[in-house]
Amino acid sequence: MSMLEEFGTGGAAAPATPDAPGVAGRPSSTRGCRRWLLPVATAACLLMTGVGPATAAAPATGSSAAEAQTPADILQAGAQQGIADGYPGVIGMVRKGDTTQYVHAGVGNRATKVPADPKATFRIGSNTKAFISTVLLQLEGEKRLSLDDTVARWLPGAVAANGYDGSKITIRQLLNHTSGLPDYLGALQISGPYFLNTNPREALPPQTLVDIGLGLRAPTSAPGEKFGYSNTNYVLVGMVIKAVTGSEPAAEVQRRIIEPLGLRDTSFPTADPALYGNYLHGYVLRAILIDDATVSNVQVSGNAGAIVSTMDDLATFTRALLTGELLEPAQMAELKTTVPVTADAGYGLGIEHVKLSCGKWAWGHNGAVLGYFSEWMTSEDGTEQVLHANNEFHMLAGTPGQTHTGTAMSDAFCAL
Repeated sequence: MSMLEEFGTGGAAAPATPDAPGVAGRPSSTRGCRRWLLPVATAACLLMTGVGPATAAAPATGSSAAEAQTPADILQAGAQQGIADGYPGVIGMVRKGDTTQYVHAGVGNRATKVPADPKATFRIGSNTKAFISTVLLQLEGEKRLSLDDTVARWLPGAVAANGYDGSKITIRQLLNHTSGLPDYLGALQISGPYFLNTNPREALPPQTLVDIGLGLRAPTSAPGEKFGYSNTNYVLVGMVIKAVTGSEPAAEVQRRIIEPLGLRDTSFPTADPALYGNYLHGYVLRAILIDDATVSNVQVSGNAGAIVSTMDDLATFTRALLTGELLEPAQMAELKTTVPVTADAGYGLGIEHVKLSCGKWAWGHNGAVLGYFSEWMTSEDGTEQVLHANNEFHMLAGTPGQTHTGTAMSDAFCAL
């Protein structure tokens, strides 16, 4: 869900931890860090200049992933290494043109031992942000607002505490994470309710989340000064959508994206903490135990990360988005206008542009929410796509599973 700078712009390096008990963790290394932004508000994995996502090849079943013959082979090797690292299950997908291949390893349910199904639904976390950004950009295309409108114009008094001033922050700065607003998720993790998941139906209105974020600290940078990932930004974007349309953001996403694209396995829960049908169970590593966190409070992530989807639906959406099916040319230009994150990575409006070590560029994002971690990459023309997801996330960045499956995704994309 929330996206701190996993491979980001600052923070202490996260200690390498195994992804499940009984699995030896490998030492944390900045060489293994990838250039996506990891949706967590705990520790960050430091990024070294010139080190791309595919730098550290993951050994898999006796040979390196880089030695696999096809992109699907590479992704499958990464999935198997993810299981060796301790993930319960890993799924993935490679698509080139109209040809799609799926990979999977491990289980989707630790109790029943049902194999992880690449067609199953899962919580996509911060990948939700691209959906929210698309709705906002569509509203701009309809002349109902401007990206340069201030937050205070649409949400008077929503950002007016601890030195923060909504009259000095624009909607664009919310979308590209240059607002300077703190991330509310950090407080929720520190205080325990989110990580412990003790009350999955606890009411957490958007303004409550914003207020939690504003109370974390006084401003450390002026609006527009620098990139700083914060889920608070997208909670506010959702509030703007409601102020403009009179409808909940989830309803607008349903009407403007899910229904037109026929995303039959995608939903945007706003209160119901459960998953239904064919889904991956999500797990959280705590000390030496793994807890089932499938049922969790979606109001914690809300407009920043509550959507549930599948590999196929996420690929369909990101292809449609990047090929202009959902936005007019002017809004497409806004979507792809990036602010610098690193020398080889920039953040647009809900999506990131990254140069891989092989020289190829990819658009993408990742999403981490209690129990789930996922990533996607799509080429500029939408013809090349690689996605993967796993069903264990315990709010730490830089784990062996994240490194190895992420590297395999990058290598697979380079091999397309």
